[in-house]
Amino acid sequence: MTPDQLRSIVPMFGGGTRYVETLDAILEFVEAHQPTTDELVGWHRGSFANVSSRESIMRRVSYLQQVGFLQQVDGQWVLNDAGREYVQQGDVATLLRIMCERNVGLRSLLYALSAGPMTLGEVSDQQLDTHPELGWSHGETDMARQRVNWLRSMGLVEERGDAYVLTDEGRSFVENAVAEWSGSNWTPATSDDGMSAGTYTTTIHARAVDPEFRATVISRHDRECPISGVDHPGLLDVAHVLSWSDYPEYRADLTNVLPLSKTHHAAFDRELFTIDRDYRLLVNPSFETQSELLQQTIIEQDGERVPLPEESLNPEYLAQHNASLAWV
Repeated sequence: MTPDQLRSIVPMFGGGTRYVETLDAILEFVEAHQPTTDELVGWHRGSFANVSSRESIMRRVSYLQQVGFLQQVDGQWVLNDAGREYVQQGDVATLLRIMCERNVGLRSLLYALSAGPMTLGEVSDQQLDTHPELGWSHGETDMARQRVNWLRSMGLVEERGDAYVLTDEGRSFVENAVAEWSGSNWTPATSDDGMSAGTYTTTIHARAVDPEFRATVISRHDRECPISGVDHPGLLDVAHVLSWSDYPEYRADLTNVLPLSKTHHAAFDRELFTIDRDYRLLVNPSFETQSELLQQTIIEQDGERVPLPEESLNPEYLAQHNASLAWV
């Protein structure tokens, strides 16, 4: 996590689906009036029923200052760079980019939701498992709720029963984000001993993916290569079943990816082994090696079931991948 990114996301007044509406109103008021702190507090009290606590109001103002929407100059509140940019552009895409730049975890939550509905408890666990630096306890849902509500307010997530799902707009963001955010300099808070890098490049292809996507994939598979057992994050790649270059529409599909050690990723991309739709490892008959490691983890495991969670990979993707292999 970079120094500029925030662990805590603060709710806005007005209700769980109106955070953006409230933000817009605050920025409009500040731009028009350059209020003092007392005036800004008074505006909040006059705009929202049952809001009176100065401390509660200033907690939200301070958050907007940290994100970069507001700044205080000579005793008056004015728009900061992010606030001016968002007011000028006025679209959700700009707001989401600003929020993702300043708050760790929003993108990984969208990636996780692309795999299916999640309850608040599951959202909380996903965020904490993927971003342990967030620091809250398992079972807490308040911070998860605020993250979900920001995304709901932007029209990217909606509530269905006791679960949350991506909207079409949220799914569209996910499909593009894995490549567009490849330059993000967020670094996972894992014990990589200095080996981790914000921008992650795969072993085989000179491509970079969003580090929050990589962290989501690795966390989803318990931070371990299911073929080799390698569990050091700095030695794991994100491998695509249906290739990155040929199937761009599946780049961010969590059921199309799994973490492999760099060696096993290279072996998979070079078609030395594959996984069938029943999650059994299949070895290319022409694959020969004197490496004890490769013999133990690949050749001797031919026909054995790979320890993958149920439904973690789409069987149809595996079948489509294997249909292109002459030896299967």
